[in-house]
Amino acid sequence: MTSLAITVVGHDRPGIIAQAAEALAACRMNLEDSSMTRLRGHFAMTLVCSGRTAAAEVEAALAPLVDGSLMVSVREVPDEPAEPALGDTYLVTVHGADRMGIVARLAGVIAAAGGNITDLTTRLAGDLYVLLAEVDLPAGAAVAGFRAELARVSADLGVDATLRLVERDEL
Repeated sequence: MTSLAITVVGHDRPGIIAQAAEALAACRMNLEDSSMTRLRGHFAMTLVCSGRTAAAEVEAALAPLVDGSLMVSVREVPDEPAEPALGDTYLVTVHGADRMGIVARLAGVIAAAGGNITDLTTRLAGDLYVLLAEVDLPAGAAVAGFRAELARVSADLGVDATLRLVERDEL
């Protein structure tokens, strides 16, 4: 079995996901993990697939997606077991006026607590900046201290931040 990382990036249009999924199924590649989104009119997709088809053959099957507006990349990646969460999973939400450094400062607070950001989404709607981060904190982490530092840094940035424990069945 081979694991492949596939990225598709470019101008959004209807049918990209359907076309890519069809090509992968025709290559007998199992889509294991995926993240797909639209960013200011641009489509971004990252997939990890497994199967017996070579990367070059999968890339050739995805070639019809490359229509001048999309770029496709296919590369083999080492097969690694899924890493279990460090401890508990939390959702960090941030809302406020857009300003430089919000992600950098908050990611620094998370890293200092030993946390791992496993999913991050940001959106800018006018002047409102919204950040959602799924964070694994290590077992035994000082959550009260982390919450206090998150509040201190978000106040410095002039944004509101919340921290909420995510129940495993919500994931």
